[in-house]
Amino acid sequence: MRWSAFSLFGLLSLFAALPQANATGEDYAVLIISRERLEVPTSCEIGVFVNDQLAGRLLQEQTTSFNLPHGTISIRLKQLPGQVPGCQPGMLAPPAQDISLKAGDVVKYRIAANAKGLYLRPAALEY
Repeated sequence: MRWSAFSLFGLLSLFAALPQANATGEDYAVLIISRERLEVPTSCEIGVFVNDQLAGRLLQEQTTSFNLPHGTISIRLKQLPGQVPGCQPGMLAPPAQDISLKAGDVVKYRIAANAKGLYLRPAALEY
């Protein structure tokens, strides 16, 4: 009985000693997208497309964050159809904005609008 308990503890200590596969998250960056300010003159929901796939939705005064792999990421912002009248997306695909991320970075952008549509503007983290 004594040897089986020692062998069980020895086996468990071997598993604890093995290096964990990327448990620290060093290969990822954090991208924070904010709609906190009233720079976008619409009450429509805005969709955040990461590499042409819908990854998040933002209403006014909301913020979202993504853990993304390092490298260049394509971001598109588009008005989504919703419960609010007049929130219909346009016929054309919105322009993509490429953001370069390094492993371990925490970057923040806020949504703004100009004549060409919605885009991301760099913002301070303010922590």
